[in-house]
Parts: sequence; structure tokens; C-alpha cells
Amino acid sequence: MKAKKARILPEAVNAALAARKGPVSRFIAQHYRHFNAAALLDAAKAYEAHLKAGGKMLVTLAGAMSTAELGISLAEMIRRGKVHGIVCTGANLEEDIFNLVAHDYYERVPHYRHLTAKDEQALLNRHMNRVTDTCIPEMEAMRRIESAVAEEWVRADRAGESYFPHEFMYKVLRSGKLRKSYQINPKNSWMLAACEKNLPMFVPGWEDATLGNMYAGRVITGEIKRAHTVRTGIEYMVRLADWYTRTAKTLRTGEGSIGFFQIGGGIAGDFPICVVPMLHQDLGRTGVPLWGYFAQISDSTTSYGSYSGAVPNEKITWGKLGARTPKFIVESDATIVAPLVFAWVLGQ
Repeated sequence: MKAKKARILPEAVNAALAARKGPVSRFIAQHYRHFNAAALLDAAKAYEAHLKAGGKMLVTLAGAMSTAELGISLAEMIRRGKVHGIVCTGANLEEDIFNLVAHDYYERVPHYRHLTAKDEQALLNRHMNRVTDTCIPEMEAMRRIESAVAEEWVRADRAGESYFPHEFMYKVLRSGKLRKSYQINPKNSWMLAACEKNLPMFVPGWEDATLGNMYAGRVITGEIKRAHTVRTGIEYMVRLADWYTRTAKTLRTGEGSIGFFQIGGGIAGDFPICVVPMLHQDLGRTGVPLWGYFAQISDSTTSYGSYSGAVPNEKITWGKLGARTPKFIVESDATIVAPLVFAWVLGQ
């Protein structure tokens, strides 16, 4: 009678994978075995496998990840070549820089759930803009960055030049004009890391961000003559289509694809994932591969008609993902989940 082959338990596999990593990864392997904890580990292992197979990874940032100081872990991911492109909201683009130059003036409000309307008015009177448990100081953060970037807007406008929002931010960072004002360790700024790598970036809907509002105001007053001095929207989609097509060509068949790691929902996720069906259905570029990996961290409950609450399989019918695409969804707080996934990928 043939002896039964011993079954290797998942926790043994995970422990073996974590053995060559640091204490955070070993902790995850030991304790994260079920439900959303297991989904977190599965997504992290697949992220790592995707890169080892020669793949590239696009990361999308919704919510207020920059104010939540995700840069502490994301910047290292960028420096170590674990992120190859970023799509973010205008708020995340600017708020990492706000934090870079005004961190010491921020105020934490741990009792934010109990604030009354009167309490909120008092914060407004002090020019403290609240993001959940954190207040961003208008004068030290927003106005300081406005002054620096407005110089670049006006200079480009007068020269008849146009740049994307992230390119203007790269210009400001590279100029060194903010360096004396840094209030955090520069290695914890994901925008600085992205700037150093000249990382491809796409910022849909930039107009609703604080700096977007400030820019619109200057167009209205006539200080900036050409609204398209800052390139947005459709031009970003064209740039994304070009990046995706060119990147896919550099990845030889069977040796890697482009992955999609989504933090939150909304426009930061919906905008970029649509590029593949556009390439296939509207441009006839059927040889361009589908996304090769998909993971989303979301606290949105599954619901009818909601993009953020849609399960990954729904994206198959839209031509965004394939039936065999590795798909993961971790229903939890991204401020908890993302640093742990990144720690695993970084071997920490």
C-alpha cells in the first residue's frame, strides 16, 4: 500500500518564506492566517512573486495616504525599485510636500469623533484644515507650497510652456527652494523618492485639490493667461496609454507583466485601470496584455453599482482583468495594511 504524501500546511510555507526576512515579516507569517489577515499575506506574496517574474507594478493612492504618512514605507519601496509608476489624487500629490515642510506645525486630534460643529469652527478660525485625526496648517503648509509652485506656473505660462501637475512639483523639489524648510527626514517623503527616480506619475482630477483650486483662481484673475499651462485629464490618459504600451513591450512574453496595487478606490483607481480596455477596444491594440496582478485595499463594503465596492471579478467583463489574473482584496484600513504589505515585499 502506497504511503500518503505528507501535506505541507500553508503556515509552514509562509514560515519558510519569512525565514530569510526580518521580524515584521516573520510576525505576519506566524499570525496572519485567516480572513483579511490571510488576504493581506496572499497579496504580499503575490506582489513579490510578480516582481520576481520580471513584472512591473503601478501603485494607486486614494484617500489621504500622504497625510497618513505612508511615505515612511512607500518611499523605500520606490527607492528599492518595487514601484514603477504611481497614480494618485491631487491631494496625495501635494500633501506629502505639505508634510515635508510643515510637519512640526501639524496637530493631531485623537478625539476627532467627538468634535462638535463649534469645535470644527474653532479649527477653521485657526486655519487648521482637518483630515480625520490630523490638522494641516494652512499658512505653514498650503500657502508656503502655493508660493513656491506659483512661481513655476507663472514662469511656464509666460514662456508658453505646459507641464503636468507632478512635473511642476518635481521642478519645485529639484530647485532646492524648499530644502531649508524640511521638517521630516527626507527619506520619509515618497514624493522626494519619486522625484529622484523621475518616476512616471499620473494625477487625474487634480483640479479639486488645494493647489488645483489655487491655480484655477489665478486663471480667473488673469495672473495665468493659459488654463492649459498645467496639463490635466485627457492628456494624462494619453500619457498613461503610452507608458503602458511601451512598458508592456519591454516585458517579454512569459517574463513579466504590469501589476496594479490599489489603495482605496475612486478616481485614483478607476482612471488607470481603464487604460487597458481603451487600448484594446478603442485603439485596437489587442496585443497589449491585460494587467497581470491586481490587489485592492478597501474599507468599502461590497455593494451594487459602487466602483470601490466592486469585487475584482466584475472587472473581467469590462476587459480590465482576465479570468486568470491573480486577484486580491483586503477589506481593511489601508494605513494598517499597506505598510505591512510593503514590509513583506521589502523583506523587513
